[in-house]
Amino acid sequence: MLNLFDFSRLNSRMLLSLRTFIRSRFGFLRRALAVVLVAAAAPSLFAQGTHLWTQSRIEEFEKGTPLGVALGSDGHLRAVPEVREVLTSPSTYVWSVAVDKSGTAFLATASPATVLRVASQPGVKPTTLFETRDLSVQVVKLGPDGALYAATLPSGKVYRLNPDATAKQDESSATVVFDAGQFDESKPTNSADSKPEQKAHYIWDLSFDAQGRLYIATGGPGVVYRVDPSKGPSKKEQKPEAFFQCDEQHIRSLAWDAKGNLIAGTDGSGLVYRINGQGKGYVLFEAPRREITAVSVAANGTIYAASVGDKSHNPLPPLPVQKNDAFFSVSQPGSLQAANASTSLPDGSEIFALVEGQAPRKLWSGKDEIVYALAARPDGLLALTGNRGRIFKIQDDGSYADVAHLEAQQGLSLAVVAEKVFITTGNTGKLYSLATDAGKHEYASDVLDAGALARFGRVEVQTGSTGYELLTRTGNVEQPARGRNDWGWSDWQPLLDGGVASPAGRYLQWKISLNTESSVGGVSINYLPVNAAPVVDDVVVVAGARLSSQGLSVGQPQTVMISFAPSSPSLNLMDGAVAPLQAVKDRTAITARWAAHDDNGDDLTFALYLRGDGESVWRLLKNDLTEKAYNFDAALIPDGGYQIKVIASDAPSHTPGEALRGEKISARFEVDTTPPVVNGLKADAKGRIVFDAEDAFSPIAHAEYSLDAGPWQFIEPVGNLSDSRREHYELRLSLPSTDSKSTEHLFTVRVYDRHDNIGVAKTVFATSDR
Repeated sequence: MLNLFDFSRLNSRMLLSLRTFIRSRFGFLRRALAVVLVAAAAPSLFAQGTHLWTQSRIEEFEKGTPLGVALGSDGHLRAVPEVREVLTSPSTYVWSVAVDKSGTAFLATASPATVLRVASQPGVKPTTLFETRDLSVQVVKLGPDGALYAATLPSGKVYRLNPDATAKQDESSATVVFDAGQFDESKPTNSADSKPEQKAHYIWDLSFDAQGRLYIATGGPGVVYRVDPSKGPSKKEQKPEAFFQCDEQHIRSLAWDAKGNLIAGTDGSGLVYRINGQGKGYVLFEAPRREITAVSVAANGTIYAASVGDKSHNPLPPLPVQKNDAFFSVSQPGSLQAANASTSLPDGSEIFALVEGQAPRKLWSGKDEIVYALAARPDGLLALTGNRGRIFKIQDDGSYADVAHLEAQQGLSLAVVAEKVFITTGNTGKLYSLATDAGKHEYASDVLDAGALARFGRVEVQTGSTGYELLTRTGNVEQPARGRNDWGWSDWQPLLDGGVASPAGRYLQWKISLNTESSVGGVSINYLPVNAAPVVDDVVVVAGARLSSQGLSVGQPQTVMISFAPSSPSLNLMDGAVAPLQAVKDRTAITARWAAHDDNGDDLTFALYLRGDGESVWRLLKNDLTEKAYNFDAALIPDGGYQIKVIASDAPSHTPGEALRGEKISARFEVDTTPPVVNGLKADAKGRIVFDAEDAFSPIAHAEYSLDAGPWQFIEPVGNLSDSRREHYELRLSLPSTDSKSTEHLFTVRVYDRHDNIGVAKTVFATSDR
């Protein structure tokens, strides 16, 4: 259970929800907690003296920019091969890559759907080897026969291509070795009054066995087909056979173990099958997720399986697509829908290790990642992910490193040829390779915002770190946009005697260069914000209001809300600390409220001073206040116009002589506690009334009278306009007729000034028969 007062565990969304709940349910209590909540949500600026900024965990290093540097789960930076961009394709997605022995890469793309050939020699432009009217070329594989095989979606065809062709091939010139449509028994025949149904067919992966036979993983339903490409049109035709069938929606990925068994991962129940040479399948593992996005087999026989998705439901709707001017829905696996829609799947991904004779073991999980491809290598398991374009290297003990950040949202496929690794991406469609030479090994940190101008001191690098050079730069504007890295910032400078040589500034960034044998742990930087004077943002004074610390119920005095002006430029009115403050109406009291802040997060005290109209000296009203509201009795000062000055001091956080102050003066307000006086009240026997009302300070607001204790009735002054401190009144009463010759009447008048002070007078008069 969450401790209500453990605010360090609350994130910004939880703080907002709690603040809303308090505002709606507890009334006055929200004001007491608002300061605490704001303190919890704000950056850590509350400690006085020297601050220490530390980056030592992978979550902190992830905020920076690595180049040829791995971010280890143990909190260390290490040199790794640099990821280099080879090609930015004209397509949005590069779903698959195949690489021959010479290093030539073949790319399967979508939007538009093509197969591109990218030569290994630098400077040679890529060529379009194959083009289709289909939506996507989903997979490309090089066969043992030297041909290139390309699978398309949604037609569900596999084409055999000549990888060395000089002329562009298309659907009419390429050889079809597999067509999923021939297995669709539900497809209606064509007739004069009916058109064939547009049905999507899915091919998710291709793989060849030791005999050169092609295995095709399909969806809708999940089937693995087998075809011998050597039996082509020039020889006797061989119809593809359904090698393995299951009840799953899709078979997503294929791999081979050392014994020649086919390993297949499915979408629907998240199953990993081992399929023998006779097509007999055995479930090795059922994942807690719905989809096995990738499988890979290590040299020692360990099977790795990546899983995503919620089994209870698919959170993404079918994908609407268009082909030949016809629209239809494609119910793809969740990971593919997420890639197409640039969305994340809830709960990320999990990778499991399956070892014969042992229980399945969860090796790695990423809450923000979708694993699209795996490659088991002697130095670790490579996992390619979206939707942040990351490459992870995972060890069998569960440790891992983030080895590359791609400039694309989705990392989609991997190809490993000898020591070379090729990567393709989506949004945007790119081809990358891992460098085999030394390359650069640099890491640029996240930017420290000290909150105010700061001086930077000694840099502490974790003991045992070796083989590095660390530089820093500072500035007083946020990190500039790419392409303007030096705008508004100092130059990169090496450390001087173990400390930061860069000038004082609000922002700091460090950069570290590594050699191939480097290992660097946490980096900490000492800094001292230059003391900034506190700022009093606004002061509001309300005469006739007293702060209330208790909730109100029926029958209690009228409430008054004390609010800051919406136009106050330095206030965030969405902040609970400046929300309207509830008080009760009380003409004998005056309430002052103010808002203040300190950029250093220092503790503040406040002093209130008072000055009347025409006075030159500010007189101390109250000192050493820590709250930001104060009320006092209006009777302590004479009637008149006044201003209040609030002085904020950060003395509690600094030694004497170093404290700074800030101040603000309120708008003029008036104090009037003296009631108006009624003079010359006269009444004659005819019911004619005459009197004067006079106030020593403020104009007369209005008057009313009562005859014989009857209801109060409004009365206008002579001239009708009530705008002076002295007003004259005359009226003639309409008296009720009686049978007696003489009747006595009681006339009562009460007069209000502008501040609701009341003056009362009465007279008794007799009337005679008129």
